[in-house]
Amino acid sequence: MTRVASASKARPAAHTSREVRVKIERDKGKGKARAEEEIEDEDAGEDVWTDGNEEDTDADGQTDEEGGSSRKTKRTRVNENGDSRPGDYDKPTERVKTLPRDTDGYIPGSIVRIQLKNFVTYDFVEFGVGPYLNMILGPNGTGKSSIACSICLGLNFPPSVLGRAADLNSFVKIGKEKGHIELELKGKKGQGNLVIRRHLSATSKQSHFELNGKPATGKEINAKMAELNVQVGNLCSFLPQDKVSEFAQMSPQQLLRETQRAAGEERLTAWHDTLINAGKELKALLQTIQDESNQLQQMRERNEGIERDVQRYKERKSIEAMIALLQVLVPVERYRQLRRQFMEVKTRQRKLHEKVKKLKAKNEPAHALLKKLETEHKEYEKTREEFKKTALAKFNKMRAKWAASEKLEGEAEELTSQLDRLKKEERERLKKISGLETEIERTQTELTRLSQIELENPEDLAAEARGIQAERGDVMTRKLEAEDKIKNNINEKARLTSQLNFAHQELRKLDDIQNMRMQALQRIDKDCHAAVVWLREHKHLFKMEVFEPAFLSLTVPDRRFANAVEAGISGIQFKTFVCQCREDSDTLNQEINDKGVLGKGVRIATWHRPPSQLAPPPISREEASFAVYFHLALTHVAQMAELGFDGYLLDYVECPEGMRWWLQRELNFHRVAVSLNDVDVSRAMEVVARPETGGGASFISKTTMNIVSRSAYGQRNVNNISREIKPARALANVTVDAEEKRNIDNRISNLNEDIANYEREREQLEAGLASVLEEDKAFVKRLEAVKRRRDKITEVRNNKVKIESKLSRNKANLQHLKNQPSAEAERAKKKQELFGITKKRIQIAKEYTALARSIIEEQTEATRAGIRYLQIGANKAALQELCNKKDEKYMTALAEFDRVDEEFRAIKARSKAALDESREVVQNAEEELREQYNEIETKRAQYDRDLIEAEANGTTPPSAEGVDVRTVDELQVELDRQQAKLELNLNTNPGVVEQYEKRKRDIEVLEKTIETKQKSAEKIERSIKSARDNWQPALEKLVASIGEKFSASFDRIGCAGEVRVSQHEDYEKWAIDILVKFRDTEKLQLLTGQRQSGGERSLTTILYLLSLTEEARAPFSLVDEINQGMDQRAERSVHNSMVQVTCKADSAQYFLITPKLLPDLMYHERMKILCVNNGEWLPEERDLGNMMKMIDGYLAHKRNGKPPAVAH
Repeated sequence: MTRVASASKARPAAHTSREVRVKIERDKGKGKARAEEEIEDEDAGEDVWTDGNEEDTDADGQTDEEGGSSRKTKRTRVNENGDSRPGDYDKPTERVKTLPRDTDGYIPGSIVRIQLKNFVTYDFVEFGVGPYLNMILGPNGTGKSSIACSICLGLNFPPSVLGRAADLNSFVKIGKEKGHIELELKGKKGQGNLVIRRHLSATSKQSHFELNGKPATGKEINAKMAELNVQVGNLCSFLPQDKVSEFAQMSPQQLLRETQRAAGEERLTAWHDTLINAGKELKALLQTIQDESNQLQQMRERNEGIERDVQRYKERKSIEAMIALLQVLVPVERYRQLRRQFMEVKTRQRKLHEKVKKLKAKNEPAHALLKKLETEHKEYEKTREEFKKTALAKFNKMRAKWAASEKLEGEAEELTSQLDRLKKEERERLKKISGLETEIERTQTELTRLSQIELENPEDLAAEARGIQAERGDVMTRKLEAEDKIKNNINEKARLTSQLNFAHQELRKLDDIQNMRMQALQRIDKDCHAAVVWLREHKHLFKMEVFEPAFLSLTVPDRRFANAVEAGISGIQFKTFVCQCREDSDTLNQEINDKGVLGKGVRIATWHRPPSQLAPPPISREEASFAVYFHLALTHVAQMAELGFDGYLLDYVECPEGMRWWLQRELNFHRVAVSLNDVDVSRAMEVVARPETGGGASFISKTTMNIVSRSAYGQRNVNNISREIKPARALANVTVDAEEKRNIDNRISNLNEDIANYEREREQLEAGLASVLEEDKAFVKRLEAVKRRRDKITEVRNNKVKIESKLSRNKANLQHLKNQPSAEAERAKKKQELFGITKKRIQIAKEYTALARSIIEEQTEATRAGIRYLQIGANKAALQELCNKKDEKYMTALAEFDRVDEEFRAIKARSKAALDESREVVQNAEEELREQYNEIETKRAQYDRDLIEAEANGTTPPSAEGVDVRTVDELQVELDRQQAKLELNLNTNPGVVEQYEKRKRDIEVLEKTIETKQKSAEKIERSIKSARDNWQPALEKLVASIGEKFSASFDRIGCAGEVRVSQHEDYEKWAIDILVKFRDTEKLQLLTGQRQSGGERSLTTILYLLSLTEEARAPFSLVDEINQGMDQRAERSVHNSMVQVTCKADSAQYFLITPKLLPDLMYHERMKILCVNNGEWLPEERDLGNMMKMIDGYLAHKRNGKPPAVAH
């Protein structure tokens, strides 16, 4: 049971203290609160409190069930000049520390009442708090810090502010499904109080709010807190127990910002933010202006460098334009000149054409007769050609007949050759018949000789061999038995050899794992690796075995326990050499650490302890365990398995026997229970924390290491520190089963012995087999003699069969040759074929003669036609001569016409080509060039028309001024001159000009941009000056006030302290430096998280917070166990200072949480004391045990002498 009692030194009517009773139900021995205090918050130190513009979320980061909006960033306001500014700070107003205090003494935003249900250690509690100092007292573990948690979470501040559990559901009491926090805050003067209730669930991270009994969103709660200036997220206003150390670790810059928020002018932070943002903006803008100015200068210099190239380029473009115009005018003028020539030649060509036509008509009759003769001459020529073709066809037939006759002649010669061949083959056949008859006679003689040879009976020889085999049977039996035994011996030895090879392979695999470990050790610690190599080479220096580090010699056969085992060994312990005697430990240290045999910088860790009594395991495998519930000791019997543990860490490791002492003595592996599954942590804590087993030990529940200890003071409470174990690295992938290695070594030894036995047995068997084989040699000789006699019979029989077969083949061949037909019949057939061919040749000769006669007749007719052809040709030639004489004048005129006509056609083609060229040039010209040409051509055309008209009328020719009347040659000369001029002008890259023009435009744009940015920079500078003129004096005034109080507080305890502003050109790096001195011999030193001791940091922290208190703008502040680590003098001074500061009439509400108080401290009637009592049982009556009523009763008894009544 837990009781929270409140009391005050005096009892004004307006502030009557009242008792608040809290009943906590314990559920089956689970008497401890949740272990949130052991969870490290990764977000510790972050100030996540935001104003009403923040996202509508609960403090734990979960979206409120009522909905919300996305996070937005405030835009910096601008004044009428466009300058950014945080607000109207040109007109500073008087700063108001807090909202006006109401008649009941409470400042708006301060806490009036707190109600908790199923929250951490509380079942239900409701109590009121005073408007000034509230001191919350109680032993450790009673739930004092839970009140600070309820204030933070109930006002929708994130759990990270507390530095405890990160999830809301972790704050619901164990065994309960839901709970709530209800806080009553003082409302503004003239308005009602605000009642905020936050509902929590053990099964969900979500929560929801009620505001004055109505559902509300987290955003609405945030808005109310901002309106009342509640600053739970500021360490200067709200310092939970787990954040005390972080205050000293805050950077001076963070301290400045938190101080501004807690105690400064309301607009200090806004001014500071403006200076930071505007300073960054100005710095970036000035850098941009500088960069752009440099860029502008570079661009100008680059344009100046290429300006002459650009001028040269423009001159070149002008020349190119003139050349382009001349290249148009030259072909046009060339066409104009050619056209004039064409018109002149065309006139002469037309006159000559008329003259030729008249002469041709005069000579027409003679030409008609000549044409007739030419026709007859062609007809006779055609007749001659036909006779030629007919004669040629008959000549071809004669050649074909001749070829056919030649072919038949060849066939006749072939038949003659065949007749000769048949005659030769007949002579060969007769010769073969004679040879076969001789061979048959010789073969028959050999067959008669073989038939006369007398042979032994094969059956008798077979019977003789069987007799020898019967005599040999006993020897063969002994031989086969010996051979079978040798074969079995060889097979068995091969089987054992295969097993031996397999065992060696398994051993090599294990050795590879050891090598992998050695390689891993070399990567991790080269010195340790070198020491292991040295130890293996110098084992003779040591009296007993020195065990290599656990990294190499320790294995975990069951890898499921690798994470747990590695969690129990630190990094240096993994690399410790374990010695079994003091002499070996001294030798190892002397050689490596002192003499430096491996190098001067090489150092290793060694360990040796003499045998001594070990602490017993906290949980016996057989006996009962005890659970301690507060001050009542209840015992119950439960086996280790019932607690859910699998065993101790020592049960799951393999190592040399000598290292087990190190694991027990140094690492307590025999006392660290382990379970692969979750266990009942509360029950396990009670068992391992029994006094009779040492009052504490460690155990591992799945992935969590729990280190349990029992306090040596007071009620000897049980504490538990838990941490998550990390995945194994050293033992995860390279584990060697030592038992398996020993088994393999034994198996190899046994197999080698068995193989040696089989080899000796085989030598004996082979000796026995040799004696049997020697005895068998006599039988083998007898059998071989019988075999030779049998082979002779077989040889004679085979020869006889071969000769008989050969005789049969020769007789068959002889009969075949005799049966072949006679060659005379074949010769007669061939002669008949030769006669037929001769008859065909005679017929061809007759046809050939007939064709020759026909050709003679046709040649006669052809001769007659040829004579007629020659006669007509002579007549034609005579008439042609006559016509030529008549046509001489015609031909002369025609020749002249042809010459002029050829000239006409040439000039026409040239002029057409010139026209096409000029048209193409004009069409391909650019638009600007074409317009220039059209203008020139229009003037020239008008000039030509005026000139023709003047010549026709005989008037004065028109003036050529302004008209281009240059000839082709003159234009060509000008073109050549311009091209020569162009060649003298070096070619410039067109991109240079384009680059010049583009850069010129960019320069103009950049000049305007720089001018605009310079104006913006001037505006920002004015804005910064305006903000600094307001911010710096207010900040210095605030820090001076805080520093004065801070220094005075340090003077009262005989120390020195100072608070000052550290300026910097970067406004973000402005800071508040806290300098302290606790000893006369020291100088003032900056407060850091490392330089001062814990007590010194706590003292500095509380004195700084007290110095802030009078300046604070927040309606309430809270510090939790700030007096831990202080000596009595400092603690008493701090307490008295706090009472003086926080109990002034204009002080804000303050909460001080502490587990202890010194006697005879200063108290004030405005302060209120809340006592949190913790016990096994509290009465159900709510008023029983009211402290103030008990005090009243005691005072009444003193006055009246009557016994005090029981408080109700």
